[in-house]
Amino acid sequence: MLKAALNGPRTPADHPGVPVTPAQLAQAARAAVAAGADALHLHPRAADGKESLQPDDVAQALTAVREACPGVALGVSSGFWILRDAGARATAIRAWTVTPDFVSVNWHEPHSPELAALLLDRGIGVEAGLWTADAVRTFLEWPRRREVLRVLLELPDQPVRAYRAELLGMLALLNAADLDKPTVLHGLGQSAWPVLREAGRRGLGTRTGLEDTLTLPGDLPASDNAELVRVAREILGLGPLHPSPGRC
Repeated sequence: MLKAALNGPRTPADHPGVPVTPAQLAQAARAAVAAGADALHLHPRAADGKESLQPDDVAQALTAVREACPGVALGVSSGFWILRDAGARATAIRAWTVTPDFVSVNWHEPHSPELAALLLDRGIGVEAGLWTADAVRTFLEWPRRREVLRVLLELPDQPVRAYRAELLGMLALLNAADLDKPTVLHGLGQSAWPVLREAGRRGLGTRTGLEDTLTLPGDLPASDNAELVRVAREILGLGPLHPSPGRC
């Protein structure tokens, strides 16, 4: 899997290509999928541009992107910083009338197991976002761990050498657990491209996009999400995308 993370918490002040409105998200999604993204991850926004988990905001973003890219797996974030009240977050998610295919749940954040259980009970796929070996251990103790869609190993915006031992420990824990779930490995900022290469070397899924990095290898500015996806495909040795009727 090569997933495109279209915006994250970034704004156009960070990069003019960061999509915010439903129409911008749809346009960015169409271009990213045409460039070779297999799945999409986005952060819906309210009318004021702030990240939102409210039902209307989520519905507008998902509907616009699905109309642009029918059949492409589409996920959203549940980051605790978006709505810093576990009860309010659960209430908002219970009220979703349009649901994503999957939601990323950061296991180091408060009330993650309860949130993941709520999503599973609603029939929504869960990506377990694991940032540390301790988060992996906590996740592996969760009774419903085998119900998740996949695990998402995420490295911070640091040189990879500063985090390599942690990553190896995370991978070792998952391998020993024999979880038998797909793994997506990605980095942020300084770690984005080195970790994408590591994911390719290990045969793991990965992701790119303006949420994760604003630059191409060599610190050249990226023009948009689609360019990041094209370069990622080249690095992973996937070759040029051949259009098919199922892609937007």
